[in-house]
Amino acid sequence: FPCTCTKVTHLPPTTMSASGSASGLAALQDELDALNAQITKQGSAVRALRKASSSNADEIAVAVDELKKLKITAETLRQKKELLDPTKQFNRKVFDEMILRKMFIVPSFEIHGGVKGLFDLGPPACALKAAMVDAWRKHFVLTESMLEMECTCLTPEVVLKTSGHVDRFTDLMVKDPVSGECFRADKLLEDAIDELIEANPDMPVEEREEHMRIQIQADAFSPAELDEQLTKYGCKAPSGEPYGASFPFNLMFKTSIGPEGTSVGYLRPETAQGLFVNFRRLLDANSQKMPFAAAQIGLGFRNEIAPRSGLLRVREFCMAEIEHFVNPNDKSHPNFASVAGKELVLFGRDDQLGSGKTKTVTVGDAVSSGLVNNETLAYFMARTQLFMERIGMDPERLRFRQHLTTEMAHYACDCWDLEIQSSYGWVECVGHADRACYDLDVHGKATKTPMVATLKLDEAMEVEMAKLKFDRKALGKTFKADQRVVSGALEALAENWADFEPIATALETEGKTTVDGFEITKEMVTWKKTAKKVHEIKFTPSVIEPSFGMGRILYSLLEHSFYQRDADEQRCVMRFKPAVAPQKCAVLPISSGDEVNAVVDEIAAELMDSDLATRVDKSTASLGRRYSRADEVGVPFAVTVDFDTLTDGSVTLRERDSTIQIRLPKADVTRVVFDFVHNRLTWEEAVKKYPTVSVKED
Repeated sequence: FPCTCTKVTHLPPTTMSASGSASGLAALQDELDALNAQITKQGSAVRALRKASSSNADEIAVAVDELKKLKITAETLRQKKELLDPTKQFNRKVFDEMILRKMFIVPSFEIHGGVKGLFDLGPPACALKAAMVDAWRKHFVLTESMLEMECTCLTPEVVLKTSGHVDRFTDLMVKDPVSGECFRADKLLEDAIDELIEANPDMPVEEREEHMRIQIQADAFSPAELDEQLTKYGCKAPSGEPYGASFPFNLMFKTSIGPEGTSVGYLRPETAQGLFVNFRRLLDANSQKMPFAAAQIGLGFRNEIAPRSGLLRVREFCMAEIEHFVNPNDKSHPNFASVAGKELVLFGRDDQLGSGKTKTVTVGDAVSSGLVNNETLAYFMARTQLFMERIGMDPERLRFRQHLTTEMAHYACDCWDLEIQSSYGWVECVGHADRACYDLDVHGKATKTPMVATLKLDEAMEVEMAKLKFDRKALGKTFKADQRVVSGALEALAENWADFEPIATALETEGKTTVDGFEITKEMVTWKKTAKKVHEIKFTPSVIEPSFGMGRILYSLLEHSFYQRDADEQRCVMRFKPAVAPQKCAVLPISSGDEVNAVVDEIAAELMDSDLATRVDKSTASLGRRYSRADEVGVPFAVTVDFDTLTDGSVTLRERDSTIQIRLPKADVTRVVFDFVHNRLTWEEAVKKYPTVSVKED
């Protein structure tokens, strides 16, 4: 299991009093929150300085130094906080050993040395993931009447070129000519300049600014320019030899489609593009009704340069994505009232840059105050929180963090990440983005396909538009075969005066303008502002996208479910909810007699006939040891067949976390366990109905 490589700090228990510890923790948390806010603010300032071409290099260096100091101070405070609260420490060593020993997760191709960023799910994790996906499908797809698709993992280059992935996912790489090991070239240059400046504190300001200017431009150099800079700064590979020539490295896995090798394709980096390009068919399948949502569960692939942190950064991963198509002028949601009172822990951008503290706010208040941009975005955030609680995630370790303006794409309206706290810190596991009309727009323009929906009006409405008259001779002379494309683009804009007015203004004042990459002159077209009555309005839908990283959620659930009974490293327990537990019930014989085993087989068969995954353990280990084995893989209930079963037909049923046992007729076992799994019965209710028994587990 990959996490075993992570260093674990075992802190000594505190000797402070409970009240002193609590007050000390609160004070440290306040100080840590304030520091985190400063770090966020300073990080945003550094990004802005690096982007600004007019920035002073010395000013950037000071800002970076300040950011480093803040991070060091924050880490020191975090360690002090852990020292004060040893109960919050996570025993990663014991956890990792158990995860590997019980075969939840194992390195792929382990006997051949393994491959970084690739892991196999063993039987318990495979069943857990299947239960999670099933719960996700019921919670979102079925409840919301979404249209589910399963699109191909192979994607033609033109699709990802249109979406921006081909360009956006490319970095320049260099190789060690001896070992063949690859490195990101711009990061090597940045590090070399940092080391040079740190090694020469008395460097003249002008020289230092020149080095900083080059560092700022590191990710903008061409391959030849970057090679020149690496040579200039004496960058050498670990082997001691100069690096090879820079070459583009794309984080997508490239392949060829077909035997000719002429059709370039990629393993998809996300599932969303398959839904976007099928928008028109999906709209037809939904009888042209808006709004609607499409969903997909499947694999994504990213050729990570440095995979790390176990399942948190891998090269192949399961995603579950929703694309909710909505009128950009009406982002209300018909079911918003059902979640308006749900409280969420929100970490807005103002709080990140200010107090550094989260706020607990109802979904309704978050929208009415403008903290969350619209009802549909907030609705899915609430539904995501409910899903996490449903599968057993600890609500105290969930929060929604809003993207800073420096983090958001230019077309995005608002973005919130559900972050889950684990031993790796706060990890983004679900993205919620209002992507506006960008995705459908780019695919529509690239393919000349109208990606539009229609809003039927109850009453006719008068709209302002432009009536165009083209000089076909001038268009044909300038654009030749593209003249229809140009006239079509102008006619589309002319349908709404608000869209055409900037074009008209530019033609009147400048005599020319650009539309979809074509330069239009005033002589090519004349126009007249007019009005017409319409009974329907066509629009390009906006997209609200919740995107779930199921691998990250799976790992977080494993951590949240893990605990040690009575702090005993030998008694590990996975606190899975019955609905997602890999196995729902264990059936154990008190002895190895044929009569007892026959009853065990009978009960197990009945449970499995009701689709309840069952674990049968007829080994000669003690009963307590067999209970512990079931606890380690998260089995919530255990039926024990004893000698009384042979006389009165009753058995004991043990609940994993309390270890309390009740006695009930064996004929009731399947119904009771089924009701537990489907949330129709609680353990507290069962204890009131059936007598408890005392059983020594040692």
